[in-house]
Amino acid sequence: MKVLIIGGVAGGMSAATRLRRLNEKAEVVVIERGPHVSFANCGLPYHIGGTIEEREKLLLQTPESLHARFNLDVRIQTEALKVNPEEHIVVLKDLRSGKTYEEKYDRLILSPGASPIRPPLPGIEHALTLRNIPDMDRINRHLENSRAEQAVVIGGGFIGLEMAENLVHRGLKVHVVEAGPQVLAPLDPEMAALVQKEVVKQGIKLHLMDALHSIEDQGKRVVLKSGETIPADLIILAIGVKPEVALAKDAGLKLGERGGILESDTLQTSDPDIYAVGDAIEKINLAGEAGLIPLAWSANRQGRLIADHISGRTIHVGHQLGTAIVKVFDLTVATTGLNEKQLQKSGRPFAVVHTHASSHASYYPGAETLSLKLLFNRTTREIYGAQAIGKEGADKRIDVIATAIRGGILADELSDLELAYAPPYSSAKDPVNMLGYMAENLLEGLPTVQWHEVNPEDILLDVRDPHEYTRGHLRGAINIPLNQLRSRHQELPAGPITAYCQVGLRGYLATRLLRQLGHEVRNLDGGYTTFKLGRPDQVTEPVKS
Repeated sequence: MKVLIIGGVAGGMSAATRLRRLNEKAEVVVIERGPHVSFANCGLPYHIGGTIEEREKLLLQTPESLHARFNLDVRIQTEALKVNPEEHIVVLKDLRSGKTYEEKYDRLILSPGASPIRPPLPGIEHALTLRNIPDMDRINRHLENSRAEQAVVIGGGFIGLEMAENLVHRGLKVHVVEAGPQVLAPLDPEMAALVQKEVVKQGIKLHLMDALHSIEDQGKRVVLKSGETIPADLIILAIGVKPEVALAKDAGLKLGERGGILESDTLQTSDPDIYAVGDAIEKINLAGEAGLIPLAWSANRQGRLIADHISGRTIHVGHQLGTAIVKVFDLTVATTGLNEKQLQKSGRPFAVVHTHASSHASYYPGAETLSLKLLFNRTTREIYGAQAIGKEGADKRIDVIATAIRGGILADELSDLELAYAPPYSSAKDPVNMLGYMAENLLEGLPTVQWHEVNPEDILLDVRDPHEYTRGHLRGAINIPLNQLRSRHQELPAGPITAYCQVGLRGYLATRLLRQLGHEVRNLDGGYTTFKLGRPDQVTEPVKS
């Protein structure tokens, strides 16, 4: 059997090496258009910023090392020009010699990845993108030759923010331009606000709800749609990627609504002898909707599964959670499953809880605030997704919740998870356990209100201590500290009351107490901290001198 693989990074190389482990006699040929295979593309921004000092550490394998260990025929700087499914032939071109030739296959795996989106705007040729080793080298040369002092990053997604951070580490003044209302689209807005605060704190000028209009003066000036102009020594374009589907389309393979290659549960395309993997394919999320999820984990996993299926094994692909993580200066930002925007679009009913817990026991030195958001079905208790942001501990908690989703653990059952505890690492009630307790309270019928649902007509009750109240509070709120509430609850006007504290715990206690005393009351989920992130214009704070 001869297997031809188009694309020698992530999914393609995962399939190739797995095939060899399962079948020593198979002929496996890997075609890669670029000069490198099996490189660490997720590490590219960190070499630009200097965290990864040695370029060679990003080059994980070579054609020679892959042949020596796995007996793979790896051909770099070779481009696939055309696929002929009827004759099982791929037309190839050696980019060094210009020679064109044909290669037959029994099974074909398409792993072409995705390419950066480059809108047809004036001067766009002066913007650089980052997708592979040559792109990285080009950016480094530009930085060195131009003695760059100021950079503009177009796009506030994962790659955009990673590049912005590493350019700051390189000593540049950086602007980030994002067409949407927030950075990091997989986050919900109140969570994204935490990231935006960190970005601004680190000296980056953030331009939200604005977009690139043109690049002028031979790449020395960026003009935004708002009319603002920004001088630039370096321009990075990071507004997203699109699947590389030219080969598939020309071969008559079916494409999906999102522009990716469609395939079956066995990762086969509309031609059963052709498989596809990675960023070029459409994946099904938890909502049962097709989407593009350009992440390394899924590409590597799918490559292995394809090799298994070609080798006669039964495979199960399942839904993609889209679990992702990114470092943004001092913050770790992680997400899994569906966010609130996706759930609203799908029409699924859902409930939300927020917590701003300590990353480990608060009395042990070094504890940091860890913000978590959990989304779940109020009826079935199914967990839909979660988001975590903090200086430490976000990765652990999002991985636990991703595992819970995959394992079918229900929202309130998170409180039953027996998670490792010692003061340097967690609390006796881990933040994930706390999400479970909060979900349990909600399922029992204890009323809560989200930051965007607060009604100005409600009576707002701040149960924090007076010194906290004076540092900032919801506009129009009454302040009665929790410890005084039993003796002073008669002071409260009749009518619906929204109680709140800093992060939600004291507001929860106040809600329990006041409901037993005959008041109609609900707790502001996530407290003042979450409300201020989502609606900063509706809080009163002392004027800073």
